[in-house]
Amino acid sequence: MIGSTRTIQVWAYPTPVDLRKGYNGLFSLVANKLGQEPLSGDYFLFVNRARNRVKVLLWDGTGLCIYMKRLERGRFARLWSRNGTTGLVLTPSELALFLEGCQLIERRRLSPPQYGYKQLASGDRL
Repeated sequence: MIGSTRTIQVWAYPTPVDLRKGYNGLFSLVANKLGQEPLSGDYFLFVNRARNRVKVLLWDGTGLCIYMKRLERGRFARLWSRNGTTGLVLTPSELALFLEGCQLIERRRLSPPQYGYKQLASGDRL
């Protein structure tokens, strides 16, 4: 698994991509189509139409890196919808599961939602 010691986001490109693209082609898709900063340190996931190859583009602080995986049998999960209009945000754990070939069926929120603090009225007593 691609390692990182900081909180990152994984952006999955919303449509199949011609994976003959290299650094410049994928950089352009991230900047122009996803509207994200390719040099942010986040991971950007691209899948081909046959779903048997993926590339992950990332900036490691010194340069762009591309990681590629090709399946010999089977297919990766479909991350895009039929209309494919927006990128999907994954967690690093979901990326690891995706690269291992797991089918991403549903998400369950494990942490409770953040609670806002409510100020008590000045006359209220605890």
